[in-house]
Amino acid sequence: MYNKNQQIIKNNSQFSILNSQLLYIHIPFCDSKCNYCAFNSYTNISHLKKDYFEAIKQQFLYETSKKMQFKTLFIGGGTPSTMSMDFYEKLFNLISPNLQKCEEITIECNPNTSYEWLKEIKSLGVNRISFGVQSFHKEKLKFLNRNHSPSQAIKAIQNAKKAGFENINLDLIYSTAVDSKKLLENDLKTAFSLPITHISAYSLTIEENTKWEGDYSKRKYDEDLEIWFIEKIKEKFPQYEISNFGKPCIHNLGYWEGKEYTGLGSGAVGFKKWRMENGELIIENERNKPDRLKSNGVKNKQCRYFRYYTQQNVYEYIKNPSKYKLEYLSDEDIKKEKVFLGLRSIVGFDESILNDEERKRVDILINENKLFKKENKIHSSDFLLADALTEYILD
Repeated sequence: MYNKNQQIIKNNSQFSILNSQLLYIHIPFCDSKCNYCAFNSYTNISHLKKDYFEAIKQQFLYETSKKMQFKTLFIGGGTPSTMSMDFYEKLFNLISPNLQKCEEITIECNPNTSYEWLKEIKSLGVNRISFGVQSFHKEKLKFLNRNHSPSQAIKAIQNAKKAGFENINLDLIYSTAVDSKKLLENDLKTAFSLPITHISAYSLTIEENTKWEGDYSKRKYDEDLEIWFIEKIKEKFPQYEISNFGKPCIHNLGYWEGKEYTGLGSGAVGFKKWRMENGELIIENERNKPDRLKSNGVKNKQCRYFRYYTQQNVYEYIKNPSKYKLEYLSDEDIKKEKVFLGLRSIVGFDESILNDEERKRVDILINENKLFKKENKIHSSDFLLADALTEYILD
């Protein structure tokens, strides 16, 4: 059982609200660790799987009520497909009362997942599946330390279609040291031949706490090749976010639209909204009884939003699944996120959030054809410019 005295949030009260339409569940277990992976994932804790479910259950019951209905569910990792069907049967039995209005349920899978597993997970209500393929090139997979073969990836996607999935994503990674135009072209040729509806394409980043930390020789810096690769994907699938193409993922669109979300599991993140009243932070819960939290040193009373972070250490999370760290967000923080996320996706942002000087800068960028306006929303003509455009507008 978790220790109530360790709660960062006082009164041991629930802080979820009815507007939290997105649910994310993190599965930190993996069969192998990729060389570039900076996600909260582990290969040596399989013995904790049973305890992990109990911790998720505790956190879920703490944060939600049966009145809360989620529009989307995303199960990510880690590698969710390393978990047994018994785990997911118990999980969906727990959360199904809150999924009565759910439109999209996504799960991430390894490309070596069996047909039987895919068929069973589909029967539980999952209607969108995402495969971490990364490449169909044998040597590139070895370079990345992926534990599947090109033929396994192809078979897994075909099996997903056979199991009844109509919404299938595959991840590809580019800008690696072994990439060439021919290699990437062959990857896309194979991808386009498969029954997929979506591609997520990520440029390799060298991050801390990975096997490749500090080793920039593993990345290829070729802007022309990167642009060519993106444009080739767009020939087949429309781009709706800087790294995403095809039939939009409703869950991820919710993030970029600034919707509130609930995060369960070790290393998960949630996003909530509150209001300030007489020096206290007020969070409305489902029972319409406001939870009152002392401001805990929050000097800026415009901090009407916060993110909460569960414990990344899986052992610590299991001990206390409802212990959180809070990140207070001001209106300026939220504005910057709305502009940045809007410009890197089809979401755009509402012009009304800008002040007069910022609107003048937007007008300049519209005249330069870098931005355009549609129904009082500002959109980018090139998602890759989101960083630079955001900095210029909000400078």
